[in-house]
Amino acid sequence: MSRHVARVVTILLVMIAVGVSPVAVGEVLAQNTARIAYIDVQRILARSSAGVAAREQLEKDKAAMQKEVDGRRTELEKLKEEIEKKGALLSADARKEKTDTLERKVRDVRRLVDDYRAELERKEQGLLQKVLVEVSGVVERVGKQKGFLIIVEKRGAGIIYGSPEADLTDEVIKAFDQEAGKAKK
Repeated sequence: MSRHVARVVTILLVMIAVGVSPVAVGEVLAQNTARIAYIDVQRILARSSAGVAAREQLEKDKAAMQKEVDGRRTELEKLKEEIEKKGALLSADARKEKTDTLERKVRDVRRLVDDYRAELERKEQGLLQKVLVEVSGVVERVGKQKGFLIIVEKRGAGIIYGSPEADLTDEVIKAFDQEAGKAKK
């Protein structure tokens, strides 16, 4: 089998695997031209202005939450020191009450940390999903302008090799940032 035929067969298999209609596959066969490109969504999220802004917002939220947790832990340390230093001087009931208070506060801090972690995950998913929705429109527009039949995500498509010429990631980042800049004005 010639390289050209092998390439066409591979392209058609990819098209079928990603759910392209048989009609479109037939058109590609008739035209004998199939243009496929890929993008790296992780790189878009890391380098686009919207992706960077989302990460910065998450870092601010994380820092505020960490400050709250650190304050609570300092409070716990003070209470623990107090129990250790004055424990022998306290009555059994007073010592038990302070120990119970410490245990309750430890549970509260653990719960707070778990809640903050879950909240950060929700915020991250929400911010990243928003960026991805905005990016998808840019990817579609760039794909149409460049005449690509299919654009796949590099990691999700399981691309083992991709020619640098087929990588539209930087172009999508540039178009996405330009569009975001226009929207802010």
